[in-house]
Amino acid sequence: MFTGLIEERGSVKKSSRNSDGIVLDIYSSIVIKDAEIGDSIAINGACQTITGLAADYFTVFVSGVTASLTTLGRFKPGREVNLERAMRPLSRFGGHIVQGHVDGKGKIVNIRKDRSGIEFEIDVTKDIHKYIVERGSVTVDGISLTVVKLTESGFIIYIIPETIKKTIIGQWAAGDYVNIEVDILAKYVERMLLLKEGINSGVKTSLKEKLLEEGFI
Repeated sequence: MFTGLIEERGSVKKSSRNSDGIVLDIYSSIVIKDAEIGDSIAINGACQTITGLAADYFTVFVSGVTASLTTLGRFKPGREVNLERAMRPLSRFGGHIVQGHVDGKGKIVNIRKDRSGIEFEIDVTKDIHKYIVERGSVTVDGISLTVVKLTESGFIIYIIPETIKKTIIGQWAAGDYVNIEVDILAKYVERMLLLKEGINSGVKTSLKEKLLEEGFI
């Protein structure tokens, strides 16, 4: 499990494709310090297992499924990435519950800057959009962020300078794709309500109606 608080910006040393997926070598100076083979590292929000270690980089294997679902399949040498180690039981929980299980990709469609930060508008697919709520949490490229506003096809986030400095957000551009993980709590609420309603027996009340009935909205 992760928190969505990025520990460092690493960079891709090497990307090698084979018949089963992609092997990535990632330069690191912080998350590699106490890393061991088999440990989990979130790379732009995608949980990957360390398969090899060197003095200044680690290696992961990206399966074909992960490469197609996330942006990891597009990584080239020199690209900077967000890195976070798996959370320890006694760590401070400063973000929100992040599994590192990317739900899909979003597309940056608009960027607006002001003196205090940067606003990003991101479009997502309908199956992701339904889990996004205003002032709720969402993980974008592994970063725990707060949704400022919902749009018809996505959501808007506002990034402060401190977050820009510590992550790869400053490199995002309109048209770029980013990894999206929705708040797992939203999925559990939906699942429990659907089961309670007896969807498996053919009774299909809308999720909105059930949320209203249960007092969630």
